[in-house]
Amino acid sequence: MNHDLTRRQLLEAGASIATSAALASRVAAQPQIVVPAAPVPNAIPTAVIGTGGRGTQDLRSVLELGKVVALCDTKADRLSAAATLAARDTPTTVSDWRRVIDRKDVEAVVIATPPHLHAEMAVAALQSGKHVYCEKPVAITPASVQAVVKAVKASGKVFVTGQQLRSYKRLQAAVGKIRSGAIGDVLMVKAQRHSESDLSHTGSSADWFFDVEKSGGYLIEMSVHNLDLCNWAVGATPLKAAGFGGILLYKDDPPGRSIMDGYTLSYDYPGGVKLYFTQMVFHPKGLPGGGQFVHVYGQKGACDLMGDTNVYPLDGKTPPTMLADKVDEHPSAHMQAFYDCIRGTGKNPADITVGATGALTAIMGHQAITTGKVVEWKSIAGDLS
Repeated sequence: MNHDLTRRQLLEAGASIATSAALASRVAAQPQIVVPAAPVPNAIPTAVIGTGGRGTQDLRSVLELGKVVALCDTKADRLSAAATLAARDTPTTVSDWRRVIDRKDVEAVVIATPPHLHAEMAVAALQSGKHVYCEKPVAITPASVQAVVKAVKASGKVFVTGQQLRSYKRLQAAVGKIRSGAIGDVLMVKAQRHSESDLSHTGSSADWFFDVEKSGGYLIEMSVHNLDLCNWAVGATPLKAAGFGGILLYKDDPPGRSIMDGYTLSYDYPGGVKLYFTQMVFHPKGLPGGGQFVHVYGQKGACDLMGDTNVYPLDGKTPPTMLADKVDEHPSAHMQAFYDCIRGTGKNPADITVGATGALTAIMGHQAITTGKVVEWKSIAGDLS
């Protein structure tokens, strides 16, 4: 499978697919999802709400690992395509997500809708006794993040956030090595997400993505992956954030646009660890310094978690050493973890704490930029225990 996708191809595929595919191509090659001719034995009845780009990828994983009993989308063309893909299971198709939540034969719900809908749907599903796989971000405001946290704690049900990087074996190994002192104490992280162009202005996600009230913008909708990886590497959540940004190139393009297209952020972590993060969508193709990386700097050396994961010693003399071996990463690993947790046979790689802290880290950065103030974690996070 060729993973040398151009940034335009990734963006055209949809905002969430762009995130996962771009990151996956940097971490490891992935095999294609193979949908079996029949559901696996004792398959967990699952409904998928949202069948766009990311939702279709999730649907393929559900077809591989479970059984699809219901599909929901407000767009008839997407719903029809999803029904065709899932024809093996003859799922019911509906446009009202509440009809999915009310079904007694649904044990698990996958939510892959625009971000502003995640919290309401997740809370309703949990309160109806469903296990929930919710795409990132879990929510786009502090209050809605807290609502999901509260519902998860009260439900006793499995909740997995779509922070798929948490299921990559190579990253698990690399972060574990960092924790054990492979680069010494972490001092600083420098990360970026630079792309060649804006999300398609006429694509299937354009009707919601450019409205900050629906998507949260690039920072909250996409970079929650990058920022969560930074939190994971540091082993903590930031204490405060400051930043600058705005609509720098695509002014009122598309008309009514309210999301930023470029910004810089600084985060301060416990112990004085620093994170510097930048994102923009106008990095010319071929110009050095583009793409995505997460450079973690320690007392002994540094590594790029999204690159070769080698450790580059600080002395400049010792040759680089491999921090974590390359492995085949299955694209359904995160969904497999969801089902394993439901069956009580696995550990949750991205529970509500991971989902909430990732979302809040991005929200904190967004607030710092839009208010022009230093925003403190304690002012937005509330009680996540």
